[in-house]
Formats: sequence, C-alpha cells, structure tokens
Amino acid sequence: MDQAELNSDQVLRRDIPWETYMTTKLITGTALQLLRRYDKKTEIERAPLLENDGPSYIRVFINILRDIQKEDTVEYVLALIDEMLAANPKRAKLFHDKSLADEDIYEPFLRLLWKGSWFVQEKSSKILTLVVSARSNKNDPAANGEGTKNKNTSSVDVLKGLVEWLCIQLKKPSHRNRSIPSSINCLATLLKEPVVRSSFVQADGVKLLVPLISPASTQQSMQLLYETCLCVWLLSYYEPAIDYLSTSRALPRLLEVVKGSTKEKVVRVIVLTFKNLLSKGTFGAQMVDLGLPQVVQSLKVQAWSDEDLLDALNQLDEGLKDNIKKLSSFDKYKQEVLLGHLDWSPMHKDAIFWRDNITNFEENDFQTLRVLLTILETSSDPRALAVACFDLSQFIQYHPAGRVIVTDLKAKERVMKLMNHENAEVTKNALLCIQRLFLGAKYASFLQA
Repeated sequence: MDQAELNSDQVLRRDIPWETYMTTKLITGTALQLLRRYDKKTEIERAPLLENDGPSYIRVFINILRDIQKEDTVEYVLALIDEMLAANPKRAKLFHDKSLADEDIYEPFLRLLWKGSWFVQEKSSKILTLVVSARSNKNDPAANGEGTKNKNTSSVDVLKGLVEWLCIQLKKPSHRNRSIPSSINCLATLLKEPVVRSSFVQADGVKLLVPLISPASTQQSMQLLYETCLCVWLLSYYEPAIDYLSTSRALPRLLEVVKGSTKEKVVRVIVLTFKNLLSKGTFGAQMVDLGLPQVVQSLKVQAWSDEDLLDALNQLDEGLKDNIKKLSSFDKYKQEVLLGHLDWSPMHKDAIFWRDNITNFEENDFQTLRVLLTILETSSDPRALAVACFDLSQFIQYHPAGRVIVTDLKAKERVMKLMNHENAEVTKNALLCIQRLFLGAKYASFLQA
C-alpha cells in the first residue's frame, strides 16, 4: 500500500502485540492493563476511562512513542491519540495535568515531525498543534513544567519547530494533496500566538499564503480558502506581517475572492481583515484604487444573517469614505474616473488642478486617460459622458503632447460619435473636445470664450 494514502481506519484495524511488548519490558504491566481496557473499544466505553484516569492513558501513549520505534505501532498510537482528540478536543488539556509534569509531553511528537511516514508527520503536527494550544499559561514560559531546571521541551521550542515544519510543507509539499490543507489547518490555530506570528514572518511565511487566496470551487478548497483567510486575518494584527502583506498581491486576491464568494464565513473573515488593514500604511489608498468601496456597497445589499459581518461592512464603508476624503485632489479625481462616477465637481474646471496634476495622467501608461476613453465608449450616463469629453479637452489643452497622445489612443472616433448624442450637454462638450483636437489649445480656448 502507498504509505502516503494510509488513513486512520486502516491503521486502527491492526492488532498490536502489547503482551509481547510487556514481556520484552518495552511497556510496564500497568501500561498493559490500561491498554487492554482502552484498545479496540468504542468512544462510549472509552469516555469514562479518560474522564476518570485520563493522564494515565496519556502517559502510556507518550512512553510508547518514546520507547518503541516500530513504525506500525507508532502509527497506531498516533491514530489512537488523534481519534481521542477528534472525539473531544478539550482532552488536549489532559497532557498538561500536574501528574505529567515529569514527562516530556512534546518531545516524541516534535521528533516524529521530521521522521517517518507522511501519516506519522501529519498526525504529529495535528496533535502537537492541539496540545500546545491547550496549555493554560501561555504568557509564562516557566509554566507547564518549562522552568529552567526542567530539561523538558518548552512550548516555545514546539511552536518554532512546528512553524519551521509547516513552512517547509507549504514550500515543498511532502504529500501532493494533504500537505498544504493540513499545514494551513494547523496555522489557523497557531497564528493566534505572538511567537508563532514572529517566527512565521521571519521564515518568510506570508508569501506562501498569498497564492492560496483564490476563489474556491469544491468543499475542500472552500475550507482551505477559509483557513488561509483566517491566517491572513490573524496576521493583520501584527505590524511586521502587515509590511509583508502590503507588498504582496494579498489585497487584490482577497478582493477577487470576496467579490465572488457567497460563503458567509469567508466574506466575514476577509471584511474583518480589510477593516484591520484600512488604517495601516498605504492600504486605504490601495483599497480605494482597487474599487473596494463599490464592492462593499454591493455586499451591504446582500442578505447576510451574521450581525458581526453587517457591522464590519458598515464600519469598513465609513472608513473607506473617510479615506477618500483624505486623498489628494488627483487621487480623488482618479477615484471618480475609476468608479465611473463623473460629475461637475469643481476640479474639472479648475485650471490650477490641471496645471499641477497634468503629469500624473502619465502614471501606469496613462491609466486614468484610458479609463476616461472607456467611459466614452461604454457609459450610458449623459453627465458622465459630458464630463469625460470636457476632461479630455482639458488634457489636450494642458499636456504638451496632449493632441498626439489622445489621437494615438483612438479617441477621435469615440468623441465624433457623441456629437450626434440626444443630450445637449454631451454634444456641446464633444464639440469642444473635437475643436481642441483639430485646432490646438489656443484657438479652441478662443472659440470656447
């Protein structure tokens, strides 16, 4: 059987020779008694055993993983622990019971992360994540038997070791289908911890998440997408991670997902991430540039049942409006154009605005100008068409190469069509634009006067 495709059901069908292990002194008589009570039993039979004597079973499992190397047995015990925690994740607290203070509860799992089959590695990472996250005193490294006198593996060692392993799995997956979902699942829990956030950023982990932010089609990919977005949200509370996010494609990718997603939990975690990032660095301006204000408007009219999501959308909407107010005059102008919301705001006819900002039109290969031309071709709003014609004539007047650039971009044909428009405001401004295009700035200004 392909080791990579092994699953818990297959492993738990094995019969492990516990008696032989006792005769060869690999396990104690007490351990054998406990195993006989527990092994091959149902969850209903096991629950009271764990309720009454949980730490004793944990000790037996840890000792087997420490003392027995045989892979069949190691896989079996990992499957037992995984099954126990899956039935009730709160059982992870049993590992931190005072009676186990002398046991190195983390060491076997941390060692197995780097050894053995994929099955062993995946189960070890999952168990370690649950167990280390269940420790009670997370802010005190001396807690949980982690003082200086104690030689046991500390939770900080575990968290750093886990991050290292998880980043390697994201970079070079050991298993073609399981490595990435399994690693992201662990990170979505672990990134709640400050030490994990800092290790993850140092390991250049942020860029490993970004490619995974893409629209999901299946149930599995939806869960992976959700957990990836959860990781990004947790990182959006951590300044060094925010710097990484700002230079990555995270924002446009999150926007792409939120535009097309109907999954409430995915939309909620992305909106909460946007809310966190809005006030940081250049994120506000980037969000406005990418058209987030309109996306938020369309999300607000959808029928969400989640109050938190509705609150977050309203806060994000307000925050974006404040951001647009703070933008420079050219940024404001660019927003108007990019959103297609053209109106006779004062800047369109303000000579100082055009003189001071005319070179800004050259950004991104004349992006703003090209969008103006698209409005001429596609808009059905007479006001937007009239303002776009007027702005085009302003560009021709104020840019030294205005006529050449506008001619190269094939604007003449588009404006000519509008000279027959039914709306008088449109035809008047189309005529002005054509005059400037043919006659040059000086004569057209004279005509306009």
